[in-house]
Amino acid sequence: MTSNKTISQVLEKSYQYGFLTDIESEKIPKGINEEIIQLISRKKNEPSFLLDFRLKAFQKWKSMEEPKWADLGYPAIDYQDIIYYAAPKNIEKKNSLDEVDPKILETFDKLGIPLTEQKRLSNVAVDAIFDSVSIATTFKKKLGEVGVIFCSISEAVQNHPDLIQKYLGSVVPINDNYFAALNSAVFSDGSFVYIPKGIECPMELSSYFRINSGDTGQFERTLIIAEEKSSVSYLEGCTAPMFDTNTLHAAVVELIALDEATIKYSTVQNWYAGDKNGIGGIYNFVTKRGRCKGKKSKISWSQVETGSSITWKYPSCILEGENSIGEFYSVALTNNKQIADTGTKMIHIGKGSKSTIISKGISAGNSKNSYRGLVHIGNKAEGAKNYSQCDSLLIGSKAKANTYPYIHSYQKNSSIEHEASTSKISEEQLFYLKSRGIDSEEAISMMVSGFCRDVFNELPMEFASEADSLLGLKLEGTVG
Repeated sequence: MTSNKTISQVLEKSYQYGFLTDIESEKIPKGINEEIIQLISRKKNEPSFLLDFRLKAFQKWKSMEEPKWADLGYPAIDYQDIIYYAAPKNIEKKNSLDEVDPKILETFDKLGIPLTEQKRLSNVAVDAIFDSVSIATTFKKKLGEVGVIFCSISEAVQNHPDLIQKYLGSVVPINDNYFAALNSAVFSDGSFVYIPKGIECPMELSSYFRINSGDTGQFERTLIIAEEKSSVSYLEGCTAPMFDTNTLHAAVVELIALDEATIKYSTVQNWYAGDKNGIGGIYNFVTKRGRCKGKKSKISWSQVETGSSITWKYPSCILEGENSIGEFYSVALTNNKQIADTGTKMIHIGKGSKSTIISKGISAGNSKNSYRGLVHIGNKAEGAKNYSQCDSLLIGSKAKANTYPYIHSYQKNSSIEHEASTSKISEEQLFYLKSRGIDSEEAISMMVSGFCRDVFNELPMEFASEADSLLGLKLEGTVG
């Protein structure tokens, strides 16, 4: 059995989260226009400033063109054939989890995300998003005792409108890009975090996004604010049922870190990727950006991307504060006909700012995996430093890997290092491990796990284990 044949058999594991929850939903009519946006805003009882925000974004979106520069090759999206709001019937205004439909609670149990606080690990709070709405947020009261606000963004709009008005769109403006403008117009829910001055959040915070309706897009919004000398670690996960049509997911994440504040944002992305022929799957077009506004502030992105038919995302840092720090640790695995165009942008503005980029791309089957990154050092960023390492691993003979690094430096007193490599799992490596009694699948899994170690070390322990297992599952069947 040749290594290529072995490899081609390892990626055929069925998607274990592809089940559908049979639940009655309330949906608004298909299509996007001002009436639809006003309807979403009314459903959420929003203040006028937020409706104005949405309508301005919609006007901007109509004037923009869908980006094609990434050459993702997907057919034209009919934005008038999408439902922009769907929610389980009678979901609003639940006072406790006892009132939530048991089918929804069972769904999250099945996904390994129990919402009952007694069943959860004591150090992880979770906000669960089902289609267009937040179902529940755990440990809110306990977090509130130290001043931490953790809730759905819809709830934050009602209870903390001053913070929403001040920070929403301050990192990702409505005219930032086509999909950010769309999200700003129609976002329905998401998570909100506020860490007060001097507080180290006593728990890991987590959001879990579940798409259940095949004809509905998901457009969540996440906003995290860390005041001076505070810190928080935030985890994000997602899954969706298997449909033979494509579903659009266009999210926006904004992070703000003030003086000496630290935000660690981790993602394990496991949307449905479509079948081996590329039928179905999620179009995952996401804008994530952090603003290190304060001195010695720090934002760290760590992510494991294994799902979605197409992924288009570049979590970035704007390093405004003096001696601020930005980090990006990423693993992107593609298989079958998946396409991933991912990377980061590090924008150095403050003196002494530092950034680190570690990107690991693994391509198998007929997939295409691209790293696209920008390091920009402005003329005032004296003493700025960047280190970038981009490694690609090819499994099989038909996969593709590309690297597009962009480096701009306008400051003589700065330092930039960039390393890149492309390697392939060889027949000799497989033979070496198999000769020691290790089967092909385990051998490949071991090599991939070692290849990704630098990134897994940056994930919270709970997610590092999950990510390692997830990569193993995704690689089952590639070898043959």
